[in-house]
Amino acid sequence: MNDSKEMVRLAVSALEDKKGEDIKVIDIHDVSVLADYFIIADGSNASQVQAMADNVEEVLGKAGYICRQIEGYQNAGWILMDYGDVIIHAFSRDDRLFYDLERIWRDGKTIVDLSEL
Repeated sequence: MNDSKEMVRLAVSALEDKKGEDIKVIDIHDVSVLADYFIIADGSNASQVQAMADNVEEVLGKAGYICRQIEGYQNAGWILMDYGDVIIHAFSRDDRLFYDLERIWRDGKTIVDLSEL
């Protein structure tokens, strides 16, 4: 879990660097075997969403973390990046509202302050 906490910190920083908006970290390890954390963020257009995903991949890659799979990069409405214990969701604003992952994963614990990790 320590690696996943470090991944979360790095990914959030990478999203912030590209002006990702409304970044949420949800601890789901008690409610799902999928991952320990979901990170959800949105951008104002497809180029920004792709830039957010590119930066996450670059920052985590430099730290030695390999992305298992990336989905949705081409249309950039919802880019899902699977790092095993951490899954990053970079959305367009409209798609984020439509899919509403925060509601679906409300049983997880929203991390308000990364120092809580």
